[in-house]
Amino acid sequence: MLIRYLTLFVCVASLCFSSLTLAEDSSGEQTGPRFAYFTLAPDLTTNFYTKGKKLGYLQVRIDLMVADASYIADLEKHQPLIRDAIIEMIGEQPEDKIKTLAGREELRQELKEHLNDILLAETGRTLLTDLLFTKYLYQ
Repeated sequence: MLIRYLTLFVCVASLCFSSLTLAEDSSGEQTGPRFAYFTLAPDLTTNFYTKGKKLGYLQVRIDLMVADASYIADLEKHQPLIRDAIIEMIGEQPEDKIKTLAGREELRQELKEHLNDILLAETGRTLLTDLLFTKYLYQ
């Protein structure tokens, strides 16, 4: 019987201390970056190099991840520049790079670095934390 009461006391005490810890964490102080996402809309559709006379098409939806929600305004302002850079870079890619998983990952990293270079020149800071393909269709 004593073990039951002791176990119950330990459970209640741990719940009280954990709720106090949560209250201290949510006091308004920001402990780390607050990530935000910006979706380039509408989807981007462009062609890429193929072997032979057949055209290859790629349609992507891209989400840009930033470390602070205040960067979203800069992305909205420079959206035409971002879209143009993405279309230009995808149009230069060979078919093998577009259609393989390793090539797609390499393209994603190259796009992130290229866009950060462009945005650094425009805004004076590196805005993008990551770039995600949320839709990736090729033909």
